[in-house]
Amino acid sequence: MNEHENFSTEAEARQDVPSRPRSPGETARRDTLLRYLGAVATAAAKHAGTQAQAPTTPPSGTRSVPPSAPLTPQSASASEPALPLVRDVMDVPAASLREDLPYRDIARSLAREHVGALPVVDAEDHVIGVVSESDLLAKVAFEASGHRPGPIGRLRERRIHGKARGDSAADLMTSPAITVLPGATVAEAGWLAALSRLKRMPVTDRDGRLVGVVRRDALLQCLIRDDAGIRTEVEATIAACCPPGDRENVQVAVHDGIVELTGRMPPAALARLVAEVEEISDVVEVKNLLTAA
Repeated sequence: MNEHENFSTEAEARQDVPSRPRSPGETARRDTLLRYLGAVATAAAKHAGTQAQAPTTPPSGTRSVPPSAPLTPQSASASEPALPLVRDVMDVPAASLREDLPYRDIARSLAREHVGALPVVDAEDHVIGVVSESDLLAKVAFEASGHRPGPIGRLRERRIHGKARGDSAADLMTSPAITVLPGATVAEAGWLAALSRLKRMPVTDRDGRLVGVVRRDALLQCLIRDDAGIRTEVEATIAACCPPGDRENVQVAVHDGIVELTGRMPPAALARLVAEVEEISDVVEVKNLLTAA
């Protein structure tokens, strides 16, 4: 992600911050979200060169993220773990709606599955759209109030009004659906979910048939390591940067992604160690309390 994209992402995040006082847990949630977006951007940039080059044409009615090409010995070291794939974290089986399902049954299905949206499939299980609570809300509000867009109503309002007049999933759904392939990396799926503001994404095969669903919280947990995982990698970095006699003089503490280094070590090794720790994914900040030996 370049500096312009970083600036744009931060600006959008600031615009989304409400003017009301923050609740006690809101700061922690915001910090977690920022770590999530940072992890996605870092992982995507690191593996940008490993994406499949062969063009793929997704089936009509879907927009899909292609899978990444497998890592080769030239593109990744043996010590660097490969990014997990969507198939590793998706939920199977996935609930869906038939395109001719009446809207009242759609509402019951959403309530039964405890979700805000479900994919719509045709007779052969091809994903053709998604119906959400917002689509149903527009429908029932239209029936209750008879609201009509004004003569200079916005295009979006007219589209919602047109859908609200329908009675089945095919009438009410949003199409094309945003989907992801099982072979896509978690970073790719996470970036798509963040851009699209989706909590759940249908997972389809290359023919567009529904094979599962991936949740945003599953992507989040997969991308963000806990403090213990970060500390393990920091300790491995210390072992690689420092001679055996100096390793024992360095102490590591990690809290909420913030790494604190204390102790003594030679100046040259000190600068290299801090620089490499700062490059570790999920490290939010490095507090360098080391002194030159």
